[in-house]
Formats: sequence, C-alpha cells, structure tokens
Amino acid sequence: MTDYSTLPICEFAFPGPLRDQLVGAVLDGSKTATTATLIEYEIENEALPRVGHQELVIDSEGNGVAVIEMTEVRIVRLADVDVRHAIDEGEGYSSVAQWRAGHEGFWHSEEMRQAMADPNFSVDDDTPLVLQRFTVIARLP
Repeated sequence: MTDYSTLPICEFAFPGPLRDQLVGAVLDGSKTATTATLIEYEIENEALPRVGHQELVIDSEGNGVAVIEMTEVRIVRLADVDVRHAIDEGEGYSSVAQWRAGHEGFWHSEEMRQAMADPNFSVDDDTPLVLQRFTVIARLP
C-alpha cells in the first residue's frame, strides 16, 4: 500500500455539505476541475500548483479519500472563465453565468470572508483565478 500522508492536502470548500458534494463528484468522476482565487495562495504563502502536482483529497471528517494529479493549471481573470471549465467543475452548471453566481456566493460568504480575514472580501471581473484541471490517480479505502 502506498503512503500518501506526505502529500499536500486538497480541501474542497469548507467541511460540510458542499465539501461532501464536491468530494463525491471527484470520486464519481464528474468533477475534473476546480477554481481558487490567486489571493488565497498569496495569503497562505503557498506555491501555485503545477502540472504533475499531486494532492490528497480529504472529506469533511479529514479522512483521505483520493489522490489527484494536476493536468493543467492556468491563471485567468474571473471574466475569462470558459464554459468547459464551468461544466468540468462537476457541480451541475451548464453556463458560465450559473458557475459564476455559485462561486460568487461562496467567495462572498461570511465563512470565506473569515478565512480571508477580510470582512469585505469580494471578487469582480478582474479578480485573478487559478483554474486547475486534475485526474484521480488513486481512490483510498
């Protein structure tokens, strides 16, 4: 059995129903892309992912459930997210407008603003995003 404990952790959203939904979509293969704001990496002083980068996906209880490997990483403005990315996020979006509304709701949430230590955190057309495409390379028991 391979030891994945040294891999960086991949946390989709915050623990709870949304994370459970997203992790389920990763496991069933419908989620093959994800998005973060560039400023999140800067605040966390975390290096940007790169092609070939592997992460351990955890569920709401902190259990490792899968290992993903980045197959594409690009930085784009919020206004430039394409429909293929929106669909590949596996959340049921069929348009960029739906994807954007859902993501803005998350980014403008109280929980996200607390995590960013900025009660007025918001995004706009020019906000740089890190768009990542990945593949599941291992499912964990």
